[in-house]
Amino acid sequence: MPAKTGKEYLDRLKKANNNIYLHGKRVDDVTGYPGLKGVVKSMAKLYDLQYEKPEIMLFNSPTSGEKIGITFMQPKTIDEIIQRRQAIQEWAITSCGLMGRSPDYLNAEVMAMGASSSFFAEGDPMFAENAKLYYEYARENDISLTHTLIHPQVNRSKAQHEQEDANVALCLTEKRSDGIIVNGIRLLATQGGITDEILVFPSTVKKAGEKDDAYSLAFAIPNNTAGLKFISRESFDCGKNEWDHPLSSRFEEGDAIVSFENVFVPWDRVFVCGNSSICNRTFRETNAVVHMSHQVVSKNIIKTEFLLGVALSIMDAIGIDQFQHVKEKGTEIMLTLEAMKSHLYRAEHNAKLDKWGTMTPEYAALDAARNWYPKMYPRLAEIIRILGASGLMGIPTKEDFDSEEIGPLIQRGLQGKSLDGYEKVQLFRLAWDLTLSSFGSRQTHYEYYFFGDPIRMGMTYFDNYEKDYVKQRVQDFLKSATKHDISAI
Repeated sequence: MPAKTGKEYLDRLKKANNNIYLHGKRVDDVTGYPGLKGVVKSMAKLYDLQYEKPEIMLFNSPTSGEKIGITFMQPKTIDEIIQRRQAIQEWAITSCGLMGRSPDYLNAEVMAMGASSSFFAEGDPMFAENAKLYYEYARENDISLTHTLIHPQVNRSKAQHEQEDANVALCLTEKRSDGIIVNGIRLLATQGGITDEILVFPSTVKKAGEKDDAYSLAFAIPNNTAGLKFISRESFDCGKNEWDHPLSSRFEEGDAIVSFENVFVPWDRVFVCGNSSICNRTFRETNAVVHMSHQVVSKNIIKTEFLLGVALSIMDAIGIDQFQHVKEKGTEIMLTLEAMKSHLYRAEHNAKLDKWGTMTPEYAALDAARNWYPKMYPRLAEIIRILGASGLMGIPTKEDFDSEEIGPLIQRGLQGKSLDGYEKVQLFRLAWDLTLSSFGSRQTHYEYYFFGDPIRMGMTYFDNYEKDYVKQRVQDFLKSATKHDISAI
C-alpha cells in the first residue's frame, strides 16, 4: 500500500485502541483525549504533508512501485542521502524541530536494520530474514514506531543480573516453538501508544555481559499486543489554546514507561534473542547509529534556526539589537547553527558505501555533532530567557486581551518597539513555551540526554577517537628538534 495520509494514521490509532494510561486512567481514544490529541493532530499533519509535497516526501517503492515515504529509502548515492535529508527537514520545519521522535527517526533505524539484515544471522539465520522482511513491511505499510532502549533506574552501580529484583527489567522468560514470552519494564518510549508498533532494542551506550543475556533482546510488536501497557508521564499539554501554549498544545510527544506482562512475541518478529554480544554491536555495526544521527543533526539544524528566529524577533520587538551583549548572544546561536550545518555537510559529502551496500554519511562528523549539541542546547535556551528577561514573566493570556475591561490596558501597556501589546505578548508566550514552560524545560532536558548520558558518551568518544597520528606528530617534532640541537654543537 502507498504512504499513509493523516486520516489513515488517525483511523489506525482508533482501530488499534492501544493500551495507554495517562493521569491514572486508561485512554479510550488517543485522537481526542486531552493531553494527547494535540500531538496526534500534528503527527497527522506530517503524514498529510507527504501528499502535499510528494516531490520531496515520496519515492517509488522498489518492490510494489507505489509511492512510499522517502525517509524509509535505503540510499545508494550521496544525492539520495541529501534527498532523505530534505524530507527529514521538511517534516522538522512543520514541528519547528520540536518533535524529537517524528516518524523519520525510527524509519532510519528500520532501514539500516533491513539493509544489514545478514548481521542478525549471527544469532540465528531466521533473524536475518526477520530483519529484512520487517523493514519491507514497515516501509510498504508506512508503519509509525516508538521504541524503548533502557532498563529502569534501580541501581546503576550493578549489572542487570546483579539487581536485588533482577526481574523488574524486561527479560526473556520463556522460549516456545512459536515465539518467546517476555516480562518486565523498559524506559522511555517517546510517543508511546500514539504509534502503530514498538521496537525493543538494546541501549546504544551501556554494554552488557553474558550474564545479562536474558535481558539482551530486540524485537518489534504492535502496540495493542496483549499484556503491553504504556504508562505515560504527566502531559505537558495542559489543554490550553494554541495562543497561550503555542508549542505544547501541538508538539507535546509524551514519554512512557513500557510494561510487558507475559507478552508473546512470535519468532518472525524477533531479531536478537538472548545474545549480549550482538546487542552490544547492533547499532554500530549495522550503521543504524549513523543514519539515526544523520536524522537528528538534520532536525536539530531546523530547531536551531527556529531558536535563532525567536531570539532575533525578541531583539526587534523591544529594540535591544544594538547592544553589544545582545549581539554577542545572537552570535552564539548563529555559530552553533553554522557549526551544525558544517558537520552535516561534511558527513553527507564524505559519505561512502558501507559493506551492506548503503551510502552512509561520515560518522566522525555526526558523532562530533551529537556529542556537542546536547551541551550547547541548554545555553541556547538560556539565551532566549536572558533576552526575554522580565517580559517572559509578564505574559497575559488571550482571555485577558479579550476582556473589555482590561484588554485595552494591556494592549497599550505591553506594546513593543514595532508590535502592539497583543502581538508582543504572543511572541513572548512562544519564547516562554519554548524555554520556560514544563514543555520547554522538557525540551532542554530531552536534548541533553538525547543519546544517553553526555559524560558516558564523551568517554566513549574519547576512547574511540583516532589519537595516534597527532601524538606521532609531536614525537616527530621532538626528534627533529633533538637532531637540530646536536647538529648545531
